[in-house]
Amino acid sequence: MSLTPPDLFDLTGKVALVTGGATGIGRMATEGLAAAGARVLIASRKADACEAVATEINALGYPGSVEGFGGDVASQAGVDALATEVGGRTDKLHILMNNAGRTWGAPLGEFPFEAWTKVMDLNNAGMFQLTQALLPMLEASTSFDDPARVVNVGSVMGDVPKGAGAYSYSVSKAGVHHMTRILGNELAEHHITVNALAPGPFESKMTAFALADEKRAEKTAEGVPLRRLGAASDVAATMQFLCGKGGSYVTGAIIPISGGINCHAGGSLFAE
Repeated sequence: MSLTPPDLFDLTGKVALVTGGATGIGRMATEGLAAAGARVLIASRKADACEAVATEINALGYPGSVEGFGGDVASQAGVDALATEVGGRTDKLHILMNNAGRTWGAPLGEFPFEAWTKVMDLNNAGMFQLTQALLPMLEASTSFDDPARVVNVGSVMGDVPKGAGAYSYSVSKAGVHHMTRILGNELAEHHITVNALAPGPFESKMTAFALADEKRAEKTAEGVPLRRLGAASDVAATMQFLCGKGGSYVTGAIIPISGGINCHAGGSLFAE
């Protein structure tokens, strides 16, 4: 086996599905996978946005390709429809990235009941049900030395108690992390790895409230131990690692691409 970088991160011939692939973390991952040679299917509730992003990325001249279409994993019917659509486009699926998600923010004392159902239905139930529905395709694509890959998108907020009013979102992402460990354990014997990303602050529609202008973005970056926001290359490179040869022996891991927020503990334990 060659240990040169192009071979270690080459995804030529791989087929991937990225939910929520038109924006934010999903788009960053999509471009990274296409740059490594994969054929990437992206789906979200806004089919036109996915189609536009596919056109934009395909115009960049990467060795891989992108196809965009509509798909909604917030209900069983949506999951079934998306699985059928994917099955009509390919008979194998080497990579599944469960990225679609939503958040809800409200102060303590005003947080509504429905904020739990809507967030959990998509972030947890949808993630699990889509993975379950696509298991036959993942199993058809795996081998002993080159397992199929599932990458779930959690959040550093699922690891540290910094909810900032996003109570159901934070708890749902902690659930994503634990579901990743459960599935990593159960699917190892099927030669499918299951890992999760736990991102810190990246520019996306979901974080626009905190990064809406340069001053807010700078203030947010100051709160990150590494003193910067996440970049598209951070997501792309992590996905290339997890889905390439380097990730073939990694499962059940929560990868903290958060600039150190995941392990930050301010101040000294003892008086100086």
